[in-house]
Formats: sequence, C-alpha cells, structure tokens
Amino acid sequence: MIDDPLSGLSLFLVVAEKRSFTAAAKALRVTPSAVSQGISALERRLGVRLLSRTTRNVGLTEAGERFVARLRPAVGEVEDAFASLAELRDRPAGTLRLAVSTIACRRFIEPNLASFLARYPELKIDVVVDDGLTNIVQGGFDAGIRLGESLDREMVAVRISADERVAVVGSPAYFAEHGKPKHPRDLHAHDCITYRRITGGDVYRWEFTEDGKDFDVAVDGRILANDGMLMVRAAIEGMGLAHVLASMVEKELEAKRLVRVLADFCPPFPGYFLYYPSRTHIAPKLRALVDCLRFKSRVKRTGS
Repeated sequence: MIDDPLSGLSLFLVVAEKRSFTAAAKALRVTPSAVSQGISALERRLGVRLLSRTTRNVGLTEAGERFVARLRPAVGEVEDAFASLAELRDRPAGTLRLAVSTIACRRFIEPNLASFLARYPELKIDVVVDDGLTNIVQGGFDAGIRLGESLDREMVAVRISADERVAVVGSPAYFAEHGKPKHPRDLHAHDCITYRRITGGDVYRWEFTEDGKDFDVAVDGRILANDGMLMVRAAIEGMGLAHVLASMVEKELEAKRLVRVLADFCPPFPGYFLYYPSRTHIAPKLRALVDCLRFKSRVKRTGS
C-alpha cells in the first residue's frame, strides 16, 4: 500500500494542543503508547523532529511550531469538506459544541434547549459554560455567544439580542442610608460590588460615557466577585452598588427590589451575538442554531 500522506496529522494537532501524550490519548480514546508510536512514525516520515519530550512535558520544536501554523487551517478546510457533505442529508446531525458565558447560557440556551433538540432528534449539544474569553477555534467549538464589543474581527457574527445597557443598581435600603450618586465620580464615596475578570484576573473599572466621551472609574468595596448573579444578590441585600447588564435586573427593577442610578451615563451598546469562524460551508447543525437564535434577519461580519 502507498503511505497516506495525511496519516498522523490529526493526531499531531491534538498532541500539540494538549501538550501531553496522556491527555491526547484520553481525548482520542486510544492508549498513550499508540499516540507515541503515531508521532514517531510521522516524524520519521517527515524527517524532522516536531516535538520535544521530557518525562513530564511535551513541547513543540521550531519546526513543530511552523508545521502547526500551516497545518491547522488546512485540516480545518478538510473538516469543512466532510461537514459540507452532511448538507446533502438535509437535516442537522452530529454534535454541536458551544462556548457560552453563564448569562448567555441562562438567557439563550436554557429557554431553547428542549424545543431545539426535539426538532432535531439526530443532534447532540455540548455546552461549555465559561465566563472567560474562550478561543473557539483552538477549543474546537462550532460557535460561541458573546457581547458584540468583545468579538474577534475575523468571526462571522449573528445578532441574537437587542442592544444592551449597563445599569448601576442598589437596594432602596442602601440608598436610604447612603444617598444616591449624581455623577460617576461620586462612586468613590460608595460601597461598590466589584468584578474580577475571568480572563486576565484584573478588577474591572466601571465604564461610563459623558458628552460622547468614554471614561472609567476605579471603584472599591467590601465584595469582589467574578459572578454576575452573586453581585446582583448582594446588591438586593443592601451590601453595595452593582454595575451589571440592565437585562440581568429587569425583574428586580420592576419589583422595586433594586433602584437604578446614573442611567444618563450608560448609553446602549451592541448586545449578544452568536459567532463562528468564517468558513465557506456552514454545517447544517450550526445553520439550525443560527435560525433558532437569530434576532434580526441579517448576518454581519464584525469590523466591516
């Protein structure tokens, strides 16, 4: 038989991503020995060392780095070619992998999950809830959901919500005791519930706009969290002011459990988008999700 020139390439990409023979073997459901033998065979065939190995670590050589950079998009095109064949079946099938934030999961995935799966019985959903800025290409996801302002320019984005606004909120009891800030600079005199970013780990500076100019304020308080719902609950309990999406606190504002301040300094901004890599063919499973969640009829490319 003639050696297949593509043999071992997908295996190599998994090892390059995991940086571990054991982790790659687990992902591929084979033995670590099979992974090691496959990589060795590929290196012999290519005549170059792709991986540097120690007893504990696996890294890429310079040749390996170059090979991955060229190989990953090429393999993506091959995968697209196979995925495009599924369109001939005229129905979504397989596993749809999504990376979404906690808020996006509660707002867009949970309310639609049962009806979506009932409509497409040959489809499976793999949802990873992560409030960090997940790289869906490196993570092997079909799509993600994110606010428009944080989208990669190379992604295709489909709007799935109206514009959002930030709301600075506190409980009636808190304002009765501490008064209401009239300007964002007044926040230095208030107990603010601060947010630590998942990606980067820095403390978020509250963002505002005045006379068309954006600015931010470094606030402080006794509570620092990385979960938006915890921040909302703390505000309801009178522990301080929270800076959250207005859509998160609509019911609390209507029920007067929370009161909004500084609204004039919080203009609207692009809401949530379903996004995915720009490819020639969109798989039927992803097209089905786009049709399910689409807020407006047009698809736009960010940055255009």
